[in-house]
Amino acid sequence: MVVDAVHGQIHLNDCEVRVIDTPTFQRLRQLKQLAMAQMVYPTATHTRFAHSIGALGTMIRILRSAEQNCIKFSKDEQENLRLAALLHDVGHYPYSHLMERLDKVKLIEEVVENGAPGEKAVELVESTPYPEHEELGRLIVTSQPDVIEAIGGKDRAEKVTDIFTRTGADSQLNKFIHSSFDIDRWDYLLRDSHATGLPYGHIDIDYLLNSVRVSPERVVGFADKALPAIEHFLLARFFMHRVAYYHKTIYGMEESCRQLLRRLRDRYPRQYGVPSDGEAVKNLVTSAELHTFTGAFVDDIIRRAVNHRGDDEWDNTIRTLARSIQSRMPPKLLKEVQICVKKGEQYHAGKMFIQNCKSKLKDLASGVKIPLGQFLLCDVSAPIIRVPSERRVSDIARMKPSDLAVQAHKEEEEDIKIFRDDQDEPSSLLDVEYSLVVKYAEYSLQTFRLYVVYDGEDREEKIKNLRQQVKDWSS
Repeated sequence: MVVDAVHGQIHLNDCEVRVIDTPTFQRLRQLKQLAMAQMVYPTATHTRFAHSIGALGTMIRILRSAEQNCIKFSKDEQENLRLAALLHDVGHYPYSHLMERLDKVKLIEEVVENGAPGEKAVELVESTPYPEHEELGRLIVTSQPDVIEAIGGKDRAEKVTDIFTRTGADSQLNKFIHSSFDIDRWDYLLRDSHATGLPYGHIDIDYLLNSVRVSPERVVGFADKALPAIEHFLLARFFMHRVAYYHKTIYGMEESCRQLLRRLRDRYPRQYGVPSDGEAVKNLVTSAELHTFTGAFVDDIIRRAVNHRGDDEWDNTIRTLARSIQSRMPPKLLKEVQICVKKGEQYHAGKMFIQNCKSKLKDLASGVKIPLGQFLLCDVSAPIIRVPSERRVSDIARMKPSDLAVQAHKEEEEDIKIFRDDQDEPSSLLDVEYSLVVKYAEYSLQTFRLYVVYDGEDREEKIKNLRQQVKDWSS
């Protein structure tokens, strides 16, 4: 048994104890759940280790509630669901999603200069993309000897990873791990709220658990009486994104780190050890060196980059970004544009701001004598609920059938099912015409930000000057 700050006592079986005691699982103690959130919320130092045990605790409560509601699972299904909950995050990168999405990071030079006549954009590295953490989890669980032995053999390891990678035959079982209402989100909202001290993530988990239903076709949903708790959950997730995950200082620090890692990977991969591509990541996590792939892996890169040698603008930017992170001197926000956008809306102040940044930022940087690479341009979106995409025929024609299937599957996972009027099979939450959350399903809060990382002695004066110059860029 372990005692958890969020769920209280969590009783473990022998197999789960063996898995937790492996060096592979213990690595999660060294992975912070919220990356750099501790820079703003000092107590947000909780780890993927604690979250994973909490996810197991949530799964135990779901299975107990299911049994009380006469929902039957076989003993093997129950044990595999518990293990999948415990191991669902075992493949996370150092600093979690920050490093996982390194391939999607665009340097400001690519955004501003790419395609300009006579200009050479930053040379892109041709490489295989970094795998998502679920894929790395599968590789780890099915290749690391300590986990395979603890879990009871490779066949069982495959069955467990089928659940948390969405590849299992029973897609409804997978929904307990990946969906709008999965054990991952239930735990991290409660845990992140507890750790940051923010009240927004305190969802009514007991009522939700008691309202879980499974249809004769094994479709997972909720009784319609739970609609207020469901709406509360969706709003809690929205507000935690707005106040914590996308907090201007936290996001600015994390973007600085992403930009730093991308620059080091592209130009100095061997010197700093940033994996050059997806194959390098896979080789690392399936080797005996997996235990080194922790938060300390990135911390050491930052520490060494502070004293990076080189005299060109790229090298100066590397040093400045690293110093900003190490000394907790966050990027200064020059301008923020927040708008409520309806899905499909093409023209708004945010788009105007981005366009002005693309066309004017290079001259602005040159005028104030700050390297262009020290400017950070960010765009984040926080919907209340995700709705299926309406794809044009031309969009479908450009997509691979496999990509289309994956996208459709992910959208189906996000669809919350409601049992209404004693129905045997549930309908979509989006069909509940009296839900205010559904009324605003097509809207999201989009936030556009321009930061600068600058540590010169005239910092305050320069920041004031820059803010004045960009204040009308959204007009």
